[in-house]
Amino acid sequence: MARHPRLALPGYPHHVIQRGNNRQPIVLDEADRKMLYSLWLEESQRHKVAVNAYVLLDNHFHMLLTPPSDEAMSLMMQAVGRTYVRYFNQRHKRSGTLWEGRYKSSVIDSEAYLLTCMAYIDLNPVRAGLVESAEEFNWSSYKHLIGQKIDKLVTPHALYWGLGNTPFSREAAYAEFVAVGLSASIQKDLTESVLKSRVVGRPEFLKSLQKTTQTPILPKKAGRPFKKPL
Repeated sequence: MARHPRLALPGYPHHVIQRGNNRQPIVLDEADRKMLYSLWLEESQRHKVAVNAYVLLDNHFHMLLTPPSDEAMSLMMQAVGRTYVRYFNQRHKRSGTLWEGRYKSSVIDSEAYLLTCMAYIDLNPVRAGLVESAEEFNWSSYKHLIGQKIDKLVTPHALYWGLGNTPFSREAAYAEFVAVGLSASIQKDLTESVLKSRVVGRPEFLKSLQKTTQTPILPKKAGRPFKKPL
């Protein structure tokens, strides 16, 4: 099966997902979680990639990343992946691959979908049935974004700052947004988009973005391609 082209654009938020091979665990305990987190922190700072949101579950993780250049996000993810696999295999006396192929990502139309994608990420443990509310889960960006802890990994997006004029108003507004939840159709669209490396955005956003890249973004028209008669 051909790979979907993976688009990476500087200054745009990207929804990223990485799964364990055959849905197997990528973390087995708190030490593993702390190691992966420390690598995210180190490599995001090294490559100047802003981590707008994240969640780490047992067999996969989601991140919302805004890179400063075309290659920064890829360099960050590759460095984390290589170092973490070596650590994980040595610590747990195993060999072979850990990841289910390369990471997948999709560009997000920030004006229309940024907060929705953040909520999608922070609500992942709730959808998985691990907790009843997002604030019960420790390995996500949610507690930072609602003011319950300071998380050095998280760099809130400008649109998050626009939720209020004070930290308290921003935190309360985001908590309220997440509490409302997401529709099943939005959840499905965000999931399918990242797995298929499809841009998430309004029609006008897609058209505008298509002018900046050779990678196909706009949906293909149905039917067979037109051929001029000989």
